[in-house]
Amino acid sequence: MKSSVVSIKDVSFSYQDRNVLEHINLEVPEGSFLALLGPNGSGKSTLIKILLGLNPLQTGQVELFGVNLRKFKAWNKIGYVSQKANSFNTGFPATVFEVVSMGLFGKIGMFNFMNKAHKKRVREALKTVGLEEYAKQNIGELSGGQQQRAFIARALVSDPKLLILDEPTVGVDASSVEDFYELLKRLNQQYGITLLLVTHDMGPVTNLVTHVACLNKKLHFHGNTTEYERMDNRDLSAFYGHPVHAMDHHHHD
Repeated sequence: MKSSVVSIKDVSFSYQDRNVLEHINLEVPEGSFLALLGPNGSGKSTLIKILLGLNPLQTGQVELFGVNLRKFKAWNKIGYVSQKANSFNTGFPATVFEVVSMGLFGKIGMFNFMNKAHKKRVREALKTVGLEEYAKQNIGELSGGQQQRAFIARALVSDPKLLILDEPTVGVDASSVEDFYELLKRLNQQYGITLLLVTHDMGPVTNLVTHVACLNKKLHFHGNTTEYERMDNRDLSAFYGHPVHAMDHHHHD
């Protein structure tokens, strides 16, 4: 049985008098690709911020790689990609190579110079995401999909074992989304990186992920994709809080 990269036990969280998370229990097995699914305001980003140490752990217990969150120090094992459209200034004066190299600051320090091994690691990360030829271009000159690939490379450069992506296709043109998700599939299957993808739309990733967790203040479902696809309209409606009709998103030849 594979060990859990993330283990969440009876976690609740509130902002003043507003409950956002209630008694969440969730395991992310090593090597899995988990979609954390939920509507806007369901508590997804709050839960991710707790995992990243950005929100305090109010109640319950969290373990990362078998270590209690309060004692966890190996943050280089975790890569994080946020919503690019809401957090990045495309006028930022840096090349793609420079942006990706920022992912090494935790290892080499903000003001130290990169050595040959560091530069090689950046080139390898760019190659992994298919951006080798764009290394010298300004980051603002790339398309939305290419920019998100650069941010994934920045997360990959420190060789993480877990990659957390928070709504990564926000602001990415539709033509690039499918290629973007195929990259995630390759990172999971070929490189063995555990992925935790936060999304409000399961459709594009149904055939890519191995596990699904449905969060809307409470955890309404947690299981593999086969079990998720057995959920009926009544289950989905209870989860979203309004009538929902399941659709078949499988691609047919």
